[in-house]
Amino acid sequence: MATFLYRLGRLSFRRRHFVALIWVALLALAGVGAAGAPTAGNSSFSIPGTEAQKAFDLLEERFPGTSADGATARVVFKAPDGEKMTDAAHKATVDSTVEELSGGAEVARVTDPYQGGGVSQDGSVAYASVSYKVSGMELEESSREALQTAAEDARDAGLTVEIGGDALQAVPETGAAEIIGIGVAAVVLVITFGSLLAAGLPLLTALIGVGIGVSAITALAVTLDLGSTTSILATMIGLAVGIDYALFIVSRYRAELAEGREREEAAGRAVGTAGSAVVFAGLTVVIALVGLSVVNIPMLTKMGVAAAGTVAIAVLIALTMIPALLGYAGRRVRPAGEKSRLLGGGRTSGKPDRENMGTRWARFVVRRPVAVLLLGVVGLGAAAVPAASLELGLPDDGSQPTSTTQRRAYDLLSEGFGPGFNGPLVVVVDAEGSDDAQGAFERTGKKIEGLDNVVAVTPAAPNKSGDTATITVIPESKPSSVTTEDLVHDIRDAGTGLKADTDAEVLVTGATAMNIDVSEKLNDALVPYLILVVGLAFLLLIVVFRSILVPLKAALGFLLSVMAALGAVVAVFQWGWLSGLMGVEETGPVMSMMPIFMVGVVFGLAMDYEVFLVTRMREAYVHGEQPTQAVVTGFRHGARVVTAAAVIMIAVFSGFIGSTESMVKMIGFGLAVAVFFDAFVVRMAIVPAVLALLGKRAWWLPKWLDRILPNVDVEGEKLQTGGEKEKGDEDRELVRV
Repeated sequence: MATFLYRLGRLSFRRRHFVALIWVALLALAGVGAAGAPTAGNSSFSIPGTEAQKAFDLLEERFPGTSADGATARVVFKAPDGEKMTDAAHKATVDSTVEELSGGAEVARVTDPYQGGGVSQDGSVAYASVSYKVSGMELEESSREALQTAAEDARDAGLTVEIGGDALQAVPETGAAEIIGIGVAAVVLVITFGSLLAAGLPLLTALIGVGIGVSAITALAVTLDLGSTTSILATMIGLAVGIDYALFIVSRYRAELAEGREREEAAGRAVGTAGSAVVFAGLTVVIALVGLSVVNIPMLTKMGVAAAGTVAIAVLIALTMIPALLGYAGRRVRPAGEKSRLLGGGRTSGKPDRENMGTRWARFVVRRPVAVLLLGVVGLGAAAVPAASLELGLPDDGSQPTSTTQRRAYDLLSEGFGPGFNGPLVVVVDAEGSDDAQGAFERTGKKIEGLDNVVAVTPAAPNKSGDTATITVIPESKPSSVTTEDLVHDIRDAGTGLKADTDAEVLVTGATAMNIDVSEKLNDALVPYLILVVGLAFLLLIVVFRSILVPLKAALGFLLSVMAALGAVVAVFQWGWLSGLMGVEETGPVMSMMPIFMVGVVFGLAMDYEVFLVTRMREAYVHGEQPTQAVVTGFRHGARVVTAAAVIMIAVFSGFIGSTESMVKMIGFGLAVAVFFDAFVVRMAIVPAVLALLGKRAWWLPKWLDRILPNVDVEGEKLQTGGEKEKGDEDRELVRV
C-alpha cells in the first residue's frame, strides 16, 4: 500500500498539469450537469416493511386519483374574541376564501369547513383543507402565492388566519454560519502552517471535491430521487474530511522537507505514509455511511451513499491533487518549522529544540495514566446521562418555531379541536376477502370507538368498488405522545381479532403512525448496524495496526464519545439547555434518524483520528522505540495536526447549526459535539492513557493471525529501504550521464 501510494504521489507531483486538468474537467462536467438539472425537492419518503407504508401503498392502489402524495394545506380561521365562525359575515369570508382557493391550477380539491365538519364545537375556530395534485416541493411559486394571498384577504376581513401543512415548505438554507465555519477553518490552517499558500491548498482541494460531489448529486437528484437535504449533508461531511485529509498530507510533506528530502521525494513519502492513513480512515467513513443501507429506509440509504461518494472523492483528491498542487507551489511551501514570524511559528535558531505542547501533554498522560483515564471516562459518562431520557420522533408543524404560520396554525387547531387533531390516524380496512365488506367496515369503526384515548371516529368512506374503506381516528393526545403510540398499537391489536372474525385486514397509517413505525424500525436496526459497521471497521483496524487491543480500545472509545454526544443533543434539543444560544426555538423529541445517523458518521470520523494519531505511534514502535516513548513520539508529530483537524471539523459542522432545517441543525450540532468529545477527550486523553497502561501488550497479535493478515505497510516501513534504493538508482543514472 505505502509503496503504491508513494509512486502515485511522485507521479502526481511530476505530471501535475495532467492531474490538475483531470480534476478541473470533472468539476466542469459535474457543474454543467447540475446547471441543467431541475431543482431537487424532498425525496419521496417510504419505509418498506412497515404497516403504515403497506396501508399507504394500498390507498394509492384502491383509491386512484386521490393524490395521496400530493401537498396539503390547512387554512385555519379564528374569529375575534366574543364572535363565532358561524356568524354570517365570517361565513361569507370563509366561503369567498374557499372559492378563491378552488380556482388554482394545481389544486385537486378544497373542503368547505361548514359542510365537512371543520368548525370547532365552540365555534371559534374553523379550517379548510386544500389538497394539491403535486408534492410540496413541486408546487409552482404561483400556487404558494395564491394560498398566501387568499389568507391575507381573509385577514383583511378581520379574521386571524394561519396556514399549516407542507404546501409552504421551502428548500432548507444553511445560512451565513456555513461560510463562517469555512473561515474558521482557514484561520486554523494559516496558524498551523504559518503560510497562506500552504493553508490554501487543503481549502482549495476540499472545495473542489465538494463541488464535484454536490454537483453530481444535484445532476442526479431527480433521476435517483435525492432530496435537498442529501446535498447539504454531503457538503457538511465532504468539507470536513476533505480539509482534514489534505491537511495531514501537506503536514507530512513539510515534515519530510524538514528532514532534507527533495520535494518530489517528500511528496511521494507524504502520500505513501500519511496517504495510507487517509485511505484507511476514508474507508472506515465510507463503510459507516454505506452501512446505513442495512436500515432499509431508502432516504437514509441515499443520504449515506451520497455522502460516502463525496468522502471517496475527498480521498482521491488528497492522494493526487495535493501532490500536484505542491509541485506547482514549489519552494513557497516551506519545511516544518520555517513559519512566518508574524504568525509566531517556529523560528530556526541554534538553541536545542523545545518540546511542543503535544509532547508535554503526552509525557503528562503517560506519567499519570490512571488519573487521566478515570477523569476522561467519568466526564464522558456524565455527559451521556441525558441520553437515558432520549425520546424519538419526526418533526412536524408542532416542532416549528412559534414565529412561523405553520406553528401558529398547529396551535389554533389544538386550541379549537384538541391536541390529537393535528395527528389523525388513518385506518384502512381491506375487505376484499370478506363476504360482508360493509359489515366489516361498521364493526371496525365500533371497535375503535370503544378504545381508550379516542375523541372521534369518522364513518367509513369506501372506494368505488366497495372493497376498501378509510376511517379517520382523532386521538385525545398530541401526535408525539406515548399515549398516541399506545393507541396505534391498540388499534392494530384489535385489527388482528377483526380479521379472524370478518376476514378483513385492518391497517393503520397517516403521518403519526408512520413516525411511530420509523422510530421502531430504526431502534430495531441500531444493534445490527452497530455490529456490522464496528465489526467491519474492527477487522480493518486489525489489518492496519496489526493488533487486537488497539482496535478494541478504538471501538470502546467511540461508544463513549457517541453516547456523550447523544446526551448533549438531548440536553439541548429535548430539554432546552442552551437552546437560545443554539437557535433552537422549539424543543421536542430528537429526530428518529439521529442516533443511527450519528453512530454511522461519528464512527467513521472517530476512526480518522484513531488512524492518524495511532499510526504515528505504531510507526515509532515498529522502528524500535519503547511503547511509552512511541506514544510520546506519536503526539510530538501528530497532536498539533490532529488538533487543527478537529477544530476545523468542529467549525465546519458548527456552521450548519444555522440551518433553517431542524434535521440539519441537529445533525450539525451533534457531529460538532461528537468530534469535540472524540478528538480531545477520547483520542487525546483516554487513548494515550490506555496505551501507556498496556505497554507492549497493546501491539500483541497472535502469531497465526499475523501470518495470514496482509501487510498493508501503513507505517511506510518499506519506504525506508525502497525509497533509498530508488534514490540510489537515480544517483547512479546521473553519474552515467
